Amino acid sequence: MTPAHEGDGPAKSTDVARRPRVKICGLTRPADVDAAVAAGADAVGFVSDVPIETPRAVDGERAAALVDRTPPFVTTVLVTMATDPDRLEQLAAHVDPDAMQLHGERTDEELASLASSVSADLLLAVDAAAGDVPAHYDDRADALVVDSVTDSGAGGTGETHDWHVTAERAATLSSPVVLAGGLTPENVADAVRVANPFAVDVSTGVEATGGVKDHDAIDDFVERARTAARRPGCP
Repeated sequence: MTPAHEGDGPAKSTDVARRPRVKICGLTRPADVDAAVAAGADAVGFVSDVPIETPRAVDGERAAALVDRTPPFVTTVLVTMATDPDRLEQLAAHVDPDAMQLHGERTDEELASLASSVSADLLLAVDAAAGDVPAHYDDRADALVVDSVTDSGAGGTGETHDWHVTAERAATLSSPVVLAGGLTPENVADAVRVANPFAVDVSTGVEATGGVKDHDAIDDFVERARTAARRPGCP
């Protein structure tokens, strides 16, 4: 989903009309991976090695199996809160995702070290309510995931944030912005029109029960996100 290996990369969000990429996150079952792929998702996310109780977490073996199941041209993303450098390298080697999405506090040095030691692109989750934090990490990761997070830095809260503020901040960043936090099939079109992000990221908003996805909701989310892309000159 990140543009680091895509030649010219994405255009600035305010320059051209283009559909946002869509990531379906928190997948735990092969059937849900298949549903996301069939719906046309650009990326799928697997949560592993997080110090919180969540029905969306899988162990490394399951994450690796789900990555293997994902066909080419769909980006696989390992979502983790692991902080130990050796553990992060082990996860990257074992699961072999296209990208790693990091939650929790990270220093510039930690990000630079990890970027040099793994082949996966790095996505960094930043708190939508944290003021200058997104700007501080601009260009330190392949993309910034602007999310509503808990005190521990975990996402998956199911809570939205101010998309207008996110849009204003995104316009000042060179890093692609992934919009997350409380997105659903019902509100994703409005979110895209307001924030015009590089990508949107959904987890709880397309669930039937904890850790199990609603396949119809996935279909609706992908369709509404794509058809809502803002056109030049639109407010």
